[in-house]
Formats: sequence, C-alpha cells, structure tokens
Amino acid sequence: MSPASAAALRQAPADAAAIRAAGLRTIAIEAAGLGALQAALEGALGEAFIRAVETIHAARGRLVVTGMGKSGHVGGKITATLASTGTPCFFLHPAEASHGDLGMVTSGDVILALSWSGETAELRDIIHYSRRHQVPLIAMTSGAASALGRAADVALILPKVEEACPHGLAPTSSTTLQLALGDAIAVALLEKRGFTPALFHQFHPGGKLGAQLLTVGDLMKHAPDLPLVRPGDAMGAVIVAMTGHNLGCAIVVDDSGALAGIITDGDLRRHMGPDIMARHAADIMTRAPRSVAPAMLASAALALMNERKISVLIAVEDDRPVGALHMHALLAAGVA
Repeated sequence: MSPASAAALRQAPADAAAIRAAGLRTIAIEAAGLGALQAALEGALGEAFIRAVETIHAARGRLVVTGMGKSGHVGGKITATLASTGTPCFFLHPAEASHGDLGMVTSGDVILALSWSGETAELRDIIHYSRRHQVPLIAMTSGAASALGRAADVALILPKVEEACPHGLAPTSSTTLQLALGDAIAVALLEKRGFTPALFHQFHPGGKLGAQLLTVGDLMKHAPDLPLVRPGDAMGAVIVAMTGHNLGCAIVVDDSGALAGIITDGDLRRHMGPDIMARHAADIMTRAPRSVAPAMLASAALALMNERKISVLIAVEDDRPVGALHMHALLAAGVA
C-alpha cells in the first residue's frame, strides 16, 4: 500500500454503525458457513469424518498436519489442540518439507493436509511422498476433484461457502470451517481414547487451567500428618491435636480407624462454656462430616466448600481419612 493510500484510509470517517454492521455481517456469514458444515457432517462428510478419525486413531506413529498460508496457520492450531488432547502430532511446513523435513515423516504416520482449493502447489511433494511411501493421507479441502482431493485416502470435502470478506478474497468463512472441523476431529479422538481430566492435566500443568485440573490428592495434607483423635479423648487432647496442625480442625476416628466426625474451630466456639474441658470429643464433634475422594478435582472440591460454607474437607479411602484439604491450599495453588 502506498503512503498516499494509507493516509487516505487513516482520514476516512469512522462510521460507528457501519463498523458494527460489518462485524455483525461477518459473524452471520461465518455462522451460516458453520451451519452448512453441520449439515454436511450429517451426510457424506460424516462418513469420511468417521474414516478419518479411525485412521488417525489406528496410526502407530504420529499425525502430521500440513498446510500453506492461512490453511497452515489453522493447521498449526489444530496441531496444538490435538497434541494437548492425547494425539501425538506435529506441524510440517510444506516449503520446509521439500527441503529435507520430509525425513520427519515415517511409515507409521498419518498426514492431514489442509488446502481450501486442493491445488496448493507447495503440497505437491508431500502428496507424492505419501503415495510413494504408503503414508495414509487425509485431505481437508473444498475441492473434491482437486489434486489433493483425488490423491487422498480420505477426503474431508468441506461445503463451498461465502467468504465474509466483501471481495470474496480473504480466507474468512473457509478458515472458520477448517478450524471447526479440526476441533471436531480432536474431540472425537479425545472421546475415543477415553482421555480423562487427569491425563489432560499432564499436558497442561501451568497456568489457571493447570491449577483447576489439580486433584484433592495433589493439594491435601497427607496421613499420618493429620490431627487425629478418638471419640473418648478429652478436650485437652483435642485442642493439642488442633493446635499442632494448621487445619483448624481435629479429625475423629473410631477404634477401626474409620472417620467418625470432625471438630472445627466453630464447633469449639459453639460449645464453649465453663465445663468444656470436662467434655470429650464425641460430645461436640460433627458426626458423619462431608468427605471426598483424593481423585476429586480441586475445582470441584472448591465448589463443594463454597456450597457448604466450610473451609476443610476430609479425603477418605475405604472410610479411613487419608488426607485433609484446607481452603488455604486451594488459594495457594491458584484454584480459588
């Protein structure tokens, strides 16, 4: 763009209504494109989609995602989503592939190639390599009769939709469809693999997402470092147990070691009186307190604490306390 053209654009009046209208029109056109994609998945595209997912799932190696230009950028995002949800994969740039990076592709891999037209010249060498070495090739394209569509073992033929760009030039609706279908592949594989939140946490240990994928067992104070008392223990022993740990409670267990109750700071205040030191744990404990499994997500434990307005949860296995989770641990880990 020439300096004169850039200056003219800067001086153009900003019509708020026109700006809003452009945004709304773009979303409406792309939403219509997604509707067409959904309809296609209910038909022939759905059959190809099933074959694509099964082909990727059966691969002994990795999924190799490739694409040029805007399709390449979408391919990079699809690669990241798949890798984080249990499908080993990497992105292969078509230009670099022709200069040695094809050596990254092995016979156990599967290739997913993105090209809206299906005639992207830079994909030629990857297509030839996949055919020569019998590497399964999945195409994501709108060109059923294109070079890529005809060469593929599985062709995911996207519906031809209107681009949101008023000139029909900038990839907009087309890349939205590619991205949505990539997400659909990732989710289908996630479910087929039985990918759990615990496995998800292995690939997302950092940030707020990683914090919310922690479990009670990750954050709780573990046995035997717990303030355990018996129902018949005198209040002196209960107070010593409570002050020796920073949980603000004593956990009451019966003779078999099973959870019998809990005594919190609040319980002490409610029963405070001249004769409190003459009483026993069983006299003031809250019986059958809410307990959880160590495998519960920390975020779910936080929701339970907020719902019940409590600050500590007892983790049990076979009815025996194995840990205690305090709200402070959730705060420190960034869950709360």
